[in-house]
Amino acid sequence: MFLVRPGVQRALVALVQVLGMAVWFSASAVVPALRESWGISATASVWLTASVQLGFVAGAVTSTALNLADRVRAHLLMAVSAALAAACTAVFAFAVDSLAAAVPLRFLTGVFLAGVYPVGMKLTASWVRPERRGMAFGVMIGALTLGSALPHLIGGLGELPWRGVMFAAAGCAVASALVAALLVREGPQFGHGAPPYPRYALTMFGQRGPRLVNLGYFGHMWELYALWTWLPSFLIAGTAERTGRPDATAGLLPFVAIGVAGVAGCLAGGWAADRFGRSRAATTALVVSGACCLVSPLFFTAPPAATAVLGVVWGAAVIADSGVFSTSLSEVADKRYVGTALTAQTAIGFALTVVTIQLVPVVADLTGWRWAFWLLVPGPLAGALAMRSFGRITRAGSGQAP
Repeated sequence: MFLVRPGVQRALVALVQVLGMAVWFSASAVVPALRESWGISATASVWLTASVQLGFVAGAVTSTALNLADRVRAHLLMAVSAALAAACTAVFAFAVDSLAAAVPLRFLTGVFLAGVYPVGMKLTASWVRPERRGMAFGVMIGALTLGSALPHLIGGLGELPWRGVMFAAAGCAVASALVAALLVREGPQFGHGAPPYPRYALTMFGQRGPRLVNLGYFGHMWELYALWTWLPSFLIAGTAERTGRPDATAGLLPFVAIGVAGVAGCLAGGWAADRFGRSRAATTALVVSGACCLVSPLFFTAPPAATAVLGVVWGAAVIADSGVFSTSLSEVADKRYVGTALTAQTAIGFALTVVTIQLVPVVADLTGWRWAFWLLVPGPLAGALAMRSFGRITRAGSGQAP
């Protein structure tokens, strides 16, 4: 049957990610309009994104403790989660007029997205053998990246009011839920119905391979979401300083850097992981994105073309390794609890993003936006060191290139 072919199923899971993750940055994409409409400060507006991250962590921790991704049918869990995230976003668009009402809804959106992203990774892995899993995860993470950037595209194409942007994102998530429920199924590589094992996440960190992969992922996450959240503000501030005129919009560059370049980076990272090894692919991406952090002050007031080059290179490198970490963990974790392992990994990683999302504007207030992204440099540096060590134990264990 056509719909249960591995390639078709992986494409459907990717489509669910594109549509479902549109609600993640739906509020972040309209922060300038919300700040003007609600009269809130830049510091307060951080909670429109940070609350989603915290909700995701809470949802992922709950899912990990209950082993949900390994005990229930993954496609149904993903469908219900996407539908509930859409409902929260629609209520936000229809009825919310203050930050106090917005934050709880954004928190709940994050809770439900914990049943979309990690579960989608398990479903992807279930339809592909390990030797080709790098590219498959690259496609899936590329879909996640494109979905996260969709609100920037929706808002950047015209003068759509902020409520319209939120409604459009909610509609995408509804479509995501329908695709997951009606068309997506779990593949033969993993099963469901594993016995409860709440301590597996702790057991995983006692094993060197999973521990190093997770440390690499945590360094990656230290940088990723802070860049995605604050790149528009960095661009707006740089344009204002260069031209002497305030600019309320960064144009379409955030979508190009986060979405278009991000998808290209995911595909390149997945291909490199299968061709050259997990460690080399991840380490290279981390070094490039870390270098972009270091040189970002030089591009703060640079001409638009130069800034666009930095945005595209950084946008590709910062996400290129994401699928590599998921691939690596799916290969070294207990096969009965791959869903739990991936969910635990993302739970801790997204908890770190809350820290950097909060700290970047604080650094910007103290030093100016030119230097704000230097805060992110330790993440890719630590991640690269961890993945080099992972490569050494991989090489020693298999006799192959890391």
